[in-house]
Amino acid sequence: MSIKDLPVEERPREKLLNHGATTLSDAELLAIFLRTGSAGKPVMTLARELIEQFGSLRALAGASATQFCRTQGLGTAKFAQLQAALEMSLRVLDSPLQSGEALTSPDATRRYLKTKLITRPHEVFACLFLDTRHRIIRYEELFSGTIDGAAVYPREVVRRALDHNAAAVILAHNHPSGVAEPSDADINLTERLKSALGLVDVRVLDHMIVGHGEVTSLAETGRI
Repeated sequence: MSIKDLPVEERPREKLLNHGATTLSDAELLAIFLRTGSAGKPVMTLARELIEQFGSLRALAGASATQFCRTQGLGTAKFAQLQAALEMSLRVLDSPLQSGEALTSPDATRRYLKTKLITRPHEVFACLFLDTRHRIIRYEELFSGTIDGAAVYPREVVRRALDHNAAAVILAHNHPSGVAEPSDADINLTERLKSALGLVDVRVLDHMIVGHGEVTSLAETGRI
């Protein structure tokens, strides 16, 4: 059944216009993005199959060009279109935390880091470098690794903090497994970084761990 065969109130585009984007399922949102199906396959069927194939909309968004284009009906043009859409979304979400703005809301910081790290298939370690008033100087991804770990070198973190003349940092990394609970290794690493950065008078305000559905703050849970 094609979209045109559906009742008007069930068509994704009309549903979005009448009730808002939040009322749409992942498959319906994807169908609007794809616009057309492949040979003999309506776009809604293709959208559902893609989400099933990749496991989630998040995983599809984080797929490489090779993985994405392996599916019949998808090619480099659609991949470029998806990457452009994702980048536009990130830039919109980045706007509350542009360089020079103060961090006044832990929730805003969580949202920012989540948009940066949630789609990464491998572990990435990043830093938000802040000035004396906790205004953002720079966000940088410093290390990346395998699906279950990234080697982090305190000396390099200290060097980048000094390069930016930072007074404080917020550490962050993702857990590709989706579970945002900090491990013993995460807590030990945080202590090592606190000690190393403390030698050059740079405070570690927090270490946030990004999972699929949540972001855990070591500061808020009393582990830093």
